[in-house]
Amino acid sequence: MKIVIPLALLVGLSGCVNVQPWQRGTLARADMQPVTDAAQAAFEDHTYFSKEASSGGRGFGGGGCGCN
Repeated sequence: MKIVIPLALLVGLSGCVNVQPWQRGTLARADMQPVTDAAQAAFEDHTYFSKEASSGGRGFGGGGCGCN
């Protein structure tokens, strides 16, 4: 247990990186987007809605309070 918590913190913190302003152009490219095919995204949204009876939730706006 003594080694698990520090190891989990190390793994969790190693994923955080400061993105410099000159690197943001690379991240904004179309091939860096999580969804590149709009038709595939619409199909996956429809499938998710059909299974879960809810839609949305793929965006990054809002904090979960429903106030967007």
